[in-house]
Amino acid sequence: MKKLIVLLLLFVGIQQSTAQKKIYVSDKFEELSKDHQTIAILPFQTKLNLKSDQGNYSEAQIKKFEQQEGIAVQEALESYFLNRKRKKKLKIDFQDINTTNRSLKKAGITDENIDIYTPQELCKILKVDAIISGSLTSRLLLSKEVDTSFDLITFLKGKSDYGKIIIKLSDKNTGKLLWRYEKTINRKSGKNTSVIIAKMMRKASRKFPYEEKQ
Repeated sequence: MKKLIVLLLLFVGIQQSTAQKKIYVSDKFEELSKDHQTIAILPFQTKLNLKSDQGNYSEAQIKKFEQQEGIAVQEALESYFLNRKRKKKLKIDFQDINTTNRSLKKAGITDENIDIYTPQELCKILKVDAIISGSLTSRLLLSKEVDTSFDLITFLKGKSDYGKIIIKLSDKNTGKLLWRYEKTINRKSGKNTSVIIAKMMRKASRKFPYEEKQ
């Protein structure tokens, strides 16, 4: 019985590891990014499908939570990238997210209408060379502590996943997608947004195109 459980865990683990993350790098990255100096990180578009045991929330409350989760991802990415920058691992600078958010607000851009703007338009408004944007779908509030304890039954049923995050890097002149990272979020991903972002970006860092070559 123990051997069967081990085999099942290995099988599911292999399946999850191959399906959980996808990284894309444009073959024109070097050409399009050669003059890039500053990047802005946008608040993430968030869709929450909260579980019933987390509370009965109104639409207004859900909307507020979605905005908070989007900002939490933005803050976590800024923290990660600034840490990499301090260690001289990155070749570019990042616009302060407070400046980014003030500029978006001043231009009348909100999480409800930001998707009608092109990357070129957003870069022009923010006065940057590229933007990092993305989406988060989750059935948990990741900015709070989540249960990361192991549940064999849930794991074997394939229901341990509770969300997905997609991170995109777009060019200011062409609007083209330069880099994209898609990651399924589960119990092994981490207990909150900061841990999840740091862990997933560490795994993707070798393929993040602005990383300094060692």
